[in-house]
Amino acid sequence: MNLFKKLLVRMTRPRAMSRHFRRLTILESITGTGVSKEVPPSLAQTLSAAAKSDADALLRELDTHMDGLTANQADRIRERVGANEIEHEKPPSGWYHLWHSYRNPFNLLLSLLALVSYLTHDMKATIVISSMVLLSTLLRFWQEAKSNKAADKLKAMVSNTATVLRRDLAADAAEEARQYFNIELHPKPASRAELPIQKLVPGDLVILSAGDMIPADLRVLNAKDLFLSQAAMTGESLPVEKFAHHANPATANPLDLDNILFMGTNVVSGSATAVVVATGSHTYFGALAQRVTATDRAPTAFQAGVNKVSWLLIRFMFVMVPLVLLINGFTKGDWVEAFLFAMSVAVGLTPEMLPMIVTSTLAKGAVVLSRKQVIVKRLDAIQNFGAMNVLCTDKTGTLTQDKIFLARHTDVFGEVSDSVLGYAYLNSYYQTGLKNLLDVAVLEHVEVHRDLKVVQHYRKVDEIPFDFQRRRMSVVVSEREDHHELICKGAVEEVLNICTRVQHGAQIEPLTPAILQQINTLTAELNAEGLRVVAVAMKETPPTKDVYSVADESDLILVGYIAFLDPPKESTAPAIAALQAHGITVKILTGDNELVTAKICHEVGLPMQGVLLGSAIEALDDAKLAPLVEQYNVFAKLSPAHKERIVRLLKANGNVVGFMGDGINDAPALRAADIGISVDTAVDIAKEAADIILLEKSLMVLEKGVVEGRKTFVNMLKYIKMTASSNFGNVFSVLVASAFLPFLPMLPLHLLVQNLLYDVSQIAIPFDNVDEELLKQPQHWKPGDISRFMIYFGPISSIFDISTFIVMWFAFHADSVASQTLFQSGWFVEGLLSQTLIVHMIRTRKLPFLQSRPAGLLVFMTIGVMLFGIFIVMGPFAHYFKLQALPLGYFPYLLLILSGYAVLTQAMKGHYARRYGWQ
Repeated sequence: MNLFKKLLVRMTRPRAMSRHFRRLTILESITGTGVSKEVPPSLAQTLSAAAKSDADALLRELDTHMDGLTANQADRIRERVGANEIEHEKPPSGWYHLWHSYRNPFNLLLSLLALVSYLTHDMKATIVISSMVLLSTLLRFWQEAKSNKAADKLKAMVSNTATVLRRDLAADAAEEARQYFNIELHPKPASRAELPIQKLVPGDLVILSAGDMIPADLRVLNAKDLFLSQAAMTGESLPVEKFAHHANPATANPLDLDNILFMGTNVVSGSATAVVVATGSHTYFGALAQRVTATDRAPTAFQAGVNKVSWLLIRFMFVMVPLVLLINGFTKGDWVEAFLFAMSVAVGLTPEMLPMIVTSTLAKGAVVLSRKQVIVKRLDAIQNFGAMNVLCTDKTGTLTQDKIFLARHTDVFGEVSDSVLGYAYLNSYYQTGLKNLLDVAVLEHVEVHRDLKVVQHYRKVDEIPFDFQRRRMSVVVSEREDHHELICKGAVEEVLNICTRVQHGAQIEPLTPAILQQINTLTAELNAEGLRVVAVAMKETPPTKDVYSVADESDLILVGYIAFLDPPKESTAPAIAALQAHGITVKILTGDNELVTAKICHEVGLPMQGVLLGSAIEALDDAKLAPLVEQYNVFAKLSPAHKERIVRLLKANGNVVGFMGDGINDAPALRAADIGISVDTAVDIAKEAADIILLEKSLMVLEKGVVEGRKTFVNMLKYIKMTASSNFGNVFSVLVASAFLPFLPMLPLHLLVQNLLYDVSQIAIPFDNVDEELLKQPQHWKPGDISRFMIYFGPISSIFDISTFIVMWFAFHADSVASQTLFQSGWFVEGLLSQTLIVHMIRTRKLPFLQSRPAGLLVFMTIGVMLFGIFIVMGPFAHYFKLQALPLGYFPYLLLILSGYAVLTQAMKGHYARRYGWQ
């Protein structure tokens, strides 16, 4: 494992199932091992047996029923088998977490130094170093425990659910009465219940439709055009069809069983009922997860940034520490003392508080965001939030209200038609797949249900579910058992492709080029008014079969259109303006047509920089499309693959890309984006793929999240800048002093205490205020800037350290080994106060305290540390630390030195900001 990735191991929770398995397929490609070899043979046998069993026999074996389990049965089974949770997703024990909080390279280095101090009988140094280790470990343990607890509470607010069948409690009694006493009781029919997936047990019957995550390992009992994406497990990009029939007895690989659904995959289209065969760690997913949990995943941009900065400081330490050792060893002659001093310098250069600062800053950001209706599923996504400079978003429910109204129902030639509404109502009412907002708007016309006498006159025969290739769906109903009617609704162009005739009043006419031109003109006019147009077609068939397929969607009669109004939100225009003011380019990626999209963009004040259609994208290779995704800001008539490709190319162009979506068609793009954003009302697969969940579907909420992400990043960067620059200055001062002084400028114990006190002052950094100017543009990791900042500002502190040396040497005659304690006391106080003061100087480009006010907690911590440092020297415990009280005449010099340091640093800030900017 990369050395510094260990710093972040417990900083975040495991990612979504699909992302976890994307890691697995990469592992397989490297090792060449098949997935089926990764699971225990017993599990493969269990799945194979379930796949090859008769459905009734399987239900008996699982002690369940075609109407599902009762609540009492499910509770009893759950007590026996446990919750439906993967082992690696459970929080670690307290002792293991404590060990993890301690086990980072910085603490290990400190522990080594403490051991050396103990073996050399330097108990004071041992106590101080041990205190530093204890402080770093306990603070990180406390912050991570608090952040994990908060994250778990937040995740519980957006947890995925599954639809299961629940039998009435009286069902068992009724069955026994019929079996043993021949008495017919009539319990309530089975009902559907939405349960958190953790509550599923073997034997539960699960109802599936498009967009659902598979919550456990399931055996299909019945299915209709059921297609699943197994890409997360197999790497296969094409959906796989699943059936209810028995599996082929010769099938060896469990993934080839075409009636088994695996946890972590998702339904692309179709519907099914399936029984739970295995849950939690007993699933195929769980067995594989146990084997790949220890596998490193590729670091995020955030983790890579922290790694680079950490390596920068470590490389600097590896160069400077040997120099300190050699100079002091040769000039002083005491190599043991020189070694201890060099080790103390190494400790001073070690950013041991970095893991704690990062964790607490991210945790604090997550809690603040939760108050703003933004739920963070993965802590390090907060930094990506702040770095985002391109936001790709769907139109529906984001720019527009999350409420669609049925505005018109017309015949082919634009006249109001109630029969078109009737056909559309039957289609929406009887379809069992994912009911979108259009279906909801149609079903609100309850008067149609009454007028058509749906229950009395109609019976569902079959359906052909929606998919994103056909962009339409059909139901087949039987009217009075006299004939069948196939009713289709969908995108206008897709429905027209399967129509050969049109209905004109009571007449049926051929679909001629002239009529087709009229249709295109009429639908374009409706689109220009901002209406989403859906075509409705039908045909009658004899009642000779009960199973229909896509092949039956042919030779249809176009009966008319239903047009929907999706009005823009009042908050959209100011939200877009706010995002643009923060340096974020908003791009619209929609499956809707360009005319409706243009109308909405005009209404919300989003200037259009051209529209690129899905058909044009299809004809372009990546090299030609890459500049176009930057040039255009509206993309219409897109498929899911188009959205993913646009996001991927924007990332390849160097952007940090956010994608906001809530539908099945958004899941690939959500996974591809640097930061996936979804909403609490999204389909399961969209929520699972997202890093951020919005409880309020609003761009204004998103803008608040971006600001908080940037605050979090800026505060982390403050700590790194302060640590890097002050460490560089201190070591430079040590080198100068070591070369010219006949004694050590500061004892190892002094360096350690000074470092410990400085670390304590940094605890408040995550809660500091941030200047407004730093929130206006996206923030990115720039390790090169850290190096430059360190070189510019580090030597400034050395100038005043050397000034302190001169004052102590000449003004107070601390110029011999006998008076070295006085010299060391003077530099200890000046070094600690200047190092702590730099916190307030570097935290802002402005004039500190007057133009930019720090957080009260930061002021309290820094003042407290400075006063405590003076107390150590001037108080009764000075001798314990091998220090001595300073003469009162020292303090005017100290005030003068610190004032000069502040003035010069402020001047350097202005020069640096004008030349390089201020991040």
